[in-house]
Amino acid sequence: MGGARGMLRRVERRWDALRGARRVPTELRIVTYVAHGAGGHVVVRGRVVDDPEPAETLAGESPWAAVRRTARGFLTTELPGVRLRVEVGGATAEVVTDADGYLRAELDGATLTSPWTTGRVVLAAAYRGVEHAEAEVRVRTSDGRAALGVLSDVDDTVLQTGVQRTWTMLRQTLTGSALTRTSFPGAAELYRGLAGPDEAAPVFYVSSSPWNLHEFLLEFLAHRGFPAGPVLLRDLVTGGHKRERIDELFGVHADLRWVLLGDSGEHDPEIYAETVRRHPGRVLAVCIREVRLDPRDGVVERAVAGWDPSVPLVLAPDSLTMARRLAALGLVDEACVAAVAAASD
Repeated sequence: MGGARGMLRRVERRWDALRGARRVPTELRIVTYVAHGAGGHVVVRGRVVDDPEPAETLAGESPWAAVRRTARGFLTTELPGVRLRVEVGGATAEVVTDADGYLRAELDGATLTSPWTTGRVVLAAAYRGVEHAEAEVRVRTSDGRAALGVLSDVDDTVLQTGVQRTWTMLRQTLTGSALTRTSFPGAAELYRGLAGPDEAAPVFYVSSSPWNLHEFLLEFLAHRGFPAGPVLLRDLVTGGHKRERIDELFGVHADLRWVLLGDSGEHDPEIYAETVRRHPGRVLAVCIREVRLDPRDGVVERAVAGWDPSVPLVLAPDSLTMARRLAALGLVDEACVAAVAAASD
């Protein structure tokens, strides 16, 4: 996994160096990522690039078309030093994009509607001759009526990736599309059961994948029927740890108690065990999908040593086992179990 990420990092840096001489943007775009907020506080992220809109994903397209789209997602021209104004629910903040073109803004005093609020990000000053650009930003909110929040990993938790097989993972990432990549049987039904009627409980997807895959993951989740929600990723070059994203969510959505879902392939058991210790009383249950090549390697068992017995830990090979255990805990209903069972056949 580290080798594949390192290669992508080097490619992106090289591409940035080759295109850095172009000074006047011809296709400046503000790309916003799905934001989140509660209690008037909002966290907004995005990126400013000088690239055309990505091509639409088409059913039946060739693997090479998917490769070209994926490559364009990584070979972007980022614009640093862009002054932006972020507006959500009557609150505003001004930010400047960093060296990789990323923006991050925190706003207080926003009037938020649940489950979604719409804001916008606009140029606050002309940039290299460009006078105007703006983009809509969607904000997933929690307003106290939902007591439960769902936090899920992505790779090998909802998206079948083969993360322990680096080159298999890389091949699937490059040649697959949001329409062809597969989820685990019953996973979408399980997540909809956790979200509840009208998706009242917010679902957040947290991954170590780079922000370059944001649009792909949103499209994949929608195509496979998962509840809509923020997808919180990382900068391919400078990083950004999953623990930081989890602490951010727990802090902003202080009224929620959480169900955490991950897999046994990498670091989720360790990270979630730390989360349970750092946030006592905030985690209702942890579900770990068993995807290890050798389930007897002891990695999960060592990671959860000293586990708080008051927080149920579900280590399961499939979505149906998870659904049955969560139903026994009162976190999903029998209709959810039936839907997961039907999808798992």
